[in-house]
Amino acid sequence: MAGNKNKTSPTGASVEAFISALPDEKKKQDSYALINMMREVTGHEPHMWGPTIIGFGTYHYKYESGREGDMPLAGFSPRKAAISLYFESEFPGRDEYLAKLGKHKAAVACVYVNKLADIDLGVLKKMIIASTKHTKKKYPDIKK
Repeated sequence: MAGNKNKTSPTGASVEAFISALPDEKKKQDSYALINMMREVTGHEPHMWGPTIIGFGTYHYKYESGREGDMPLAGFSPRKAAISLYFESEFPGRDEYLAKLGKHKAAVACVYVNKLADIDLGVLKKMIIASTKHTKKKYPDIKK
């Protein structure tokens, strides 16, 4: 597994064009709200990662197994079924934040929400701050 790279990487595609092409008007509105929040919290501009992920900032990780790659500091994907929110897999307060977030499903590094109206945006912002802070501490070489 050593040397395996992430399949998802920055593409240079237009974030605006991607959002404009979304068929669901509510997903477009939620995407712009998430861009504003993630831009504010991370201090980074949005970039497309692969065909469907909007990421902010870049950090390089390397695991003991030898696997390494680049990932966005924070990100999301407005998928048809749900909005996927990407966080550090472990950060202080994660479980407590999730308990207060509202209607969602959680996986290791993803949180899935149908729409932003289903969740507490103040809690989401705190999650992004906590995840970003933890990631910056763990991987201090953050790039724009």
